[in-house]
Amino acid sequence: MRAWFWTILLVTLAVFLAVVIHSYPGNVLIVVGQWRVQVSLAFAALLTIGVFAAVYFLIRLFAWLVQVPERYRGWRTGRQEKFEQSQLELGWVALLEGRYAHAEKVLGRLADNSKERRRTVLAQLSAARAAHELGERTRRDELISRAQTGARSLAADKAMSVAVAVAAADLWLQDGQANRAIETLTASQADPQKHVHTMRLLLSAYQSLGQHDKVLEIARELLRKDALTAQQARSYVERSAAALLRQTQDKVQWQAVWKSLKAPERLYPEVSLAGAAGLQASGEEKEATRLLEQAIKESFDGRLLAAYARASSDQVNPRLQKAESWLTQRPDDPDLLTALGALCLASQMWGQAQRYLEQASRLRSDARVHALLGSLYDRIGKPQQAANHWRLATAVSAALPVLAQDVHLPAADIAADPKIHHVEGYVEPVDEDGDHGQDHPTGDSIASAQDFYPRASGSVASGSGGVMKSADHSGAAPSDRGEPAEQTRTQAAASQTVDEYHEFFDSAPIPYDGSPALATTRSELAEDATDKKK
Repeated sequence: MRAWFWTILLVTLAVFLAVVIHSYPGNVLIVVGQWRVQVSLAFAALLTIGVFAAVYFLIRLFAWLVQVPERYRGWRTGRQEKFEQSQLELGWVALLEGRYAHAEKVLGRLADNSKERRRTVLAQLSAARAAHELGERTRRDELISRAQTGARSLAADKAMSVAVAVAAADLWLQDGQANRAIETLTASQADPQKHVHTMRLLLSAYQSLGQHDKVLEIARELLRKDALTAQQARSYVERSAAALLRQTQDKVQWQAVWKSLKAPERLYPEVSLAGAAGLQASGEEKEATRLLEQAIKESFDGRLLAAYARASSDQVNPRLQKAESWLTQRPDDPDLLTALGALCLASQMWGQAQRYLEQASRLRSDARVHALLGSLYDRIGKPQQAANHWRLATAVSAALPVLAQDVHLPAADIAADPKIHHVEGYVEPVDEDGDHGQDHPTGDSIASAQDFYPRASGSVASGSGGVMKSADHSGAAPSDRGEPAEQTRTQAAASQTVDEYHEFFDSAPIPYDGSPALATTRSELAEDATDKKK
């Protein structure tokens, strides 16, 4: 639009000038000393315009030449900024992709070479994050320190100081340095009431340090700002309030903490348990009962029922009646049945206690139920059942397998072992089909260690325990023949060594292959043993 405007204006002026020159013809006389120059009016006008244009062009050319160094510096600066911006983006992309080594290399080089302070601080913080992920703690702390120094030099840039503090606190908190994170956040210019992320970091730091009062305060504030879900805020409030109640020993301070809790917060299971314990410790049994009943009505929790069953003597009957009223709505709740059994035990109502506890054990195998049943059976004089339930309670609590009782391994079958036929007085049993020993399939006999390692002279192994009987072929003992005692001990040791070998490697019975010779030998041995017995 502006181009059209100037074009129309110039055309108009040209037409106007042409009309004036044509309407008023004349000459222009220029006198310089003795020189006189006379030209027409039109030529003089055109000459004036040309001289003006030439002078203007020369002035612009001179100005352009003067500004060449500055423009060159600007061009280099812009080129460097574009390069640094591309390097910063490249480092951030590598950091997001998880290529931490490459990101730390690119960002660290940018932090060392960049001339722009803000970009340098950003590169240092990003490189510190990459070094943290790589586990280079010394390098990380060095980069954070340099970033903090650079942020302090940018005193007017408050946002950069807050960014450095929050990023450093986040890294230190991940490293377990909660105190250092809190010091950094509190020393920064960040307003926790305005910076939600700062409040989240402080919440995690205070929780790790066990400062439950701070956790309670910040969790409520974050819930009010919708920065936490209701479930998350409840978890923080429940844990911190319960821990605060448990660790407060002074009665006055405990009452102050209890009164600072809102009514819905008092009914959280953990808070109710801690509150009931504190009320019972101060002797307010009825208040503890009322609190537990309200909490159970709000949340039917097994922990609350277990605490409800731990009652003083004057509160057993009221709690038992109340628990029985809940049983109509939840007849198959194992936690409620266990609590009823415990209350009946406390009031010495053995029959009802047994009924409730056995029903609970059928619904769920629980260590507490078995322990209560063990105490019950021990109280009513059934030690065997009491011991059984105590054993089950131990097994369930320790996740041990329950072993069967009175189970024995079957006796070893030694009827087919040929070694035992040489034992004096042995009579082989006769089975149902009239054979001696057990039946074995015919075929090639299985070789044993005896085929390759012959026994020592005069040593025989008994079938029951591998007991050696040393005797020579004449039947006399070595001492009867007047042999030296040393030789006797040597033979006994050799015999024992060989039979120990057979005890481990010759335990498999050699099957009977049905040969007549072996059958005759077996029958003769059996008849000899019968005659000797007679």
